Amino acid sequence: MKQLITVESSMIHAVGYESKTQVLEVVFNSGRTYCYEGVPRKVYKELLAAESKGRYMRDAIIDVYPDYPLSRGRRRS
Repeated sequence: MKQLITVESSMIHAVGYESKTQVLEVVFNSGRTYCYEGVPRKVYKELLAAESKGRYMRDAIIDVYPDYPLSRGRRRS
């Protein structure tokens, strides 16, 4: 199960990561949640360490890894 970590960002509210499946879960400040598949743990750690998490998402994750929206009812925690 992914444990969500709240982050300081104007774009992102929280992130979670499942190392077994390499799925990154991102809760955006808009309220939408997306899962990104095949994300290496290193990329997740770099996201958490990034000074601008939104910029890192745009540069290294969005349109790089396959993603799908997660509806509110589907989240497993």
